[in-house]
Amino acid sequence: MQSLKSNALEPTRSELARLTRRQAFVRVLPIYGLPILTVLLIAFFSFLLPQSFPTAINARSILSDKAIIALLSLAAMVPMMAGRIDLTIGFGIVMWHILAISLQVQYNVPWPLACLIVIVCGGAAGLVNGMLVEVAQIDSFIATLGTGTILYALALWHTEGRQIVGVLPQGFVNINAISIAGIPIPAIYVLVLAAALWTMTERMPIGRHLYAIGANEKAAALNGIPVRAYVIGVFVASGVLVGFTGCVLASKLQIGQANVGLDYLLPALVGTFLGSTTIRPGRVNVWGTIIGVLILAVGISGIQQLGGAFFVEPLFNGVTLLVSIALAGFAQRRRSATTRKPPLEVPHGV
Repeated sequence: MQSLKSNALEPTRSELARLTRRQAFVRVLPIYGLPILTVLLIAFFSFLLPQSFPTAINARSILSDKAIIALLSLAAMVPMMAGRIDLTIGFGIVMWHILAISLQVQYNVPWPLACLIVIVCGGAAGLVNGMLVEVAQIDSFIATLGTGTILYALALWHTEGRQIVGVLPQGFVNINAISIAGIPIPAIYVLVLAAALWTMTERMPIGRHLYAIGANEKAAALNGIPVRAYVIGVFVASGVLVGFTGCVLASKLQIGQANVGLDYLLPALVGTFLGSTTIRPGRVNVWGTIIGVLILAVGISGIQQLGGAFFVEPLFNGVTLLVSIALAGFAQRRRSATTRKPPLEVPHGV
């Protein structure tokens, strides 16, 4: 199969070999800049807040609270690999956590079956998105915005604007409540999912095919990649992940209400976009996404402990997104400058 060029910005070994140490450092810095900044932020807030920030309780709180956003960021990352966007991650989480609660409280469905139904429904919604995008040829932004709004309307209709409250089985509550070796189990879900996605995207042909579709869909099709099947598949996978995340959120909140969920949309997308500026700059990637969510969690937690107002979180999300895009653009310009061939010198007297 003809090779397809990636749009990632990470330098190759041959490229680094041609550069001076200073030039190589500048080229490598964007790859690890965000992890370094995360460590510096942790050190900064630990210095300012030695009694509260560098504690095991705060670490567990960050891991537990931001696990939902991390799961949704990974769900959003999958379609982005193929050059699509799925906005139903923010709307679907509303519907699926309500459905997980109502199946148990109102219809006495056993909690394992309720979770299975929710995950299947999430996959079905993803299938609808994939069909709209690939078969009906509707732009993914518009298609997922439409289906997401329908899901949100169904959630409002089902709840009639009220909370769904009831006694939930302890097994369902433990989906979010327990810890393993001191680590909250939602964080373990994130690590397991991240490892699985990393294996598929970086070590298996499916990852190369998805990145090829995202870089140049026509070229991917000419190289024999079944573009339609892959694109529909990424939406189904995203829907399944959102359905699972809805079950985790329902276990965490233990009530169903339609006014939660949409607040997760922007942070999840910001985490994914931030991930495209590190580790594999220029393309969304698993560990970059995890680091993107982590730096948001650390920054917001530190600022709030310093007495930040209620508007700090969306402000921090927006500013961080703009800064990350600016850094990615800087990295692209630096790469163009270092890889551009120098002009030929004309000998004197010619």
